[in-house]
Amino acid sequence: MDAFYASVELLRYPQLKGLPVVIGGGRRRVDEAIRALPDGATLADIPVEAFPLLKDYTGRGVITTATYPARQYGIGSAMGLMKAAKLCPQALILPVDFDEYRRFSRTFKKVILDIAPLMEDRGVDEVYIDFTDVPGGQREGGRVLARLIQKSIFDATGLTCSIGVAPNKLIAKMASEFEKPNGISVVYESDLETRIWPLPCRKVNGIGPKADEKLKRFGIETVGQLAARDRGWLVDTFGKATGAWMHEVAWGRDNRPVVTESEPVSMSRETTFERDLHAVRDRAELGAIFTHLCEKLAEDLQRKGYVGKTIGIKLRYDDFKIATRDQTIDRFTDDGKTIRQIGGQCLKRVPLERPLRLLGVRVGALAKAGSPEALAPAGGARAAEPVATTASLF
Repeated sequence: MDAFYASVELLRYPQLKGLPVVIGGGRRRVDEAIRALPDGATLADIPVEAFPLLKDYTGRGVITTATYPARQYGIGSAMGLMKAAKLCPQALILPVDFDEYRRFSRTFKKVILDIAPLMEDRGVDEVYIDFTDVPGGQREGGRVLARLIQKSIFDATGLTCSIGVAPNKLIAKMASEFEKPNGISVVYESDLETRIWPLPCRKVNGIGPKADEKLKRFGIETVGQLAARDRGWLVDTFGKATGAWMHEVAWGRDNRPVVTESEPVSMSRETTFERDLHAVRDRAELGAIFTHLCEKLAEDLQRKGYVGKTIGIKLRYDDFKIATRDQTIDRFTDDGKTIRQIGGQCLKRVPLERPLRLLGVRVGALAKAGSPEALAPAGGARAAEPVATTASLF
């Protein structure tokens, strides 16, 4: 989907089309970020000058997404809002509305499934689709079916998407970026040298900033330069698994199937604070935030039908260093109080002298609620301690 969250907001506020807009900084609460509506007016009637400007934002929130006019200034997802304000102070800022984004996500995925039922869900705004056996899926190399999917999604939602059609998931992912927004790119095996090899290595899904920086130190900046390197050298330099994988992807090889169902290995909730919080001075506030995170995580587990046995916490300090701890209990759970209790015990095992920027909680080792695994008698893992043992922490 093209700039998904921002595009959903532009349906709500069509007067912002063509303007630099960023989404982030906090969750929507009754549209507190915009002026009250006059009697009889709609959201589309709100004057542009009534929306808050990015230059006036104060805090440490990050951008969830941005419209394409905002991206032209170098603004992108996960960038700090204060940094973005220096690049484009005139941009408008809107809070996120995850409930609305999920609603549109469910709608566009249902449209796809009605046309091409072999679909792999890759998050709120992205999917892989297997065209192989779909009627008409091979016409014009898949372009005909791609156009049908684009039109059907637009008719149902008013939103656009960009589609990459290729022999495998690796190249399809890269091709989906070629003609954004609202584009279709068909890439054949014979196009590898002309269309894939000139791309920066960072365009390969799985090559992150650190690996990219290391590749550049060896003079490898493009996928073609990566393909020119000997497989043995890559294995010696990057390790057996990573080096072999880099050789395969540089040559456009990817045998992963489209997976229609996959089980999550963990679920988590976290929040970044508007200001640094200290475990002693801000104990009550941190305690309330932590309890809320645990309760929301429990609701996520219950809504999706999972229970877990490994409970962990994540802290990011004011110096950006991260600490994590976890503990495995003897029974599966989706209970907020239990998650809070064990999470509190994990907090006892991390330093709490430095101020905190972020706090998170995670439940792993998941199983389906009601499954034989989840209902099995308790094993040999250490049982949870009483709740009172966490009383000294937030």
